Amino acid sequence: MTNQTRLLPWSTLEGNPCVLVGPGTGFMSRLADSIESVQLGMAADLLGHAADTLADPKATPEELRFVAARLTESLREVHRIAESRGDRLSAFDQLNVDDGDNGDDEGPKLPAGASG
Repeated sequence: MTNQTRLLPWSTLEGNPCVLVGPGTGFMSRLADSIESVQLGMAADLLGHAADTLADPKATPEELRFVAARLTESLREVHRIAESRGDRLSAFDQLNVDDGDNGDDEGPKLPAGASG
């Protein structure tokens, strides 16, 4: 099993990114998956709240700034998740190329002698 790097969904106290190196099957990977799932769920909930606030003609500037701040935080988290997953997909694609995948994208192949 090969080691991969993964950008984790949290930072150090100084704001630096945290990276996990390993096969991607251990406790820390599962913890990161769980946190990402919570972050994505919260982002979906926040979108609904933001839409409601923006549709309210009585929303105050303070309420709008609060929603904008939460959307900014959420977008930062979702962007980190997308970066992490994109990096892992790129590494996976590279493994497929290294394993002899010629990239023809013709889909699954039947075994020799099988009829389709």
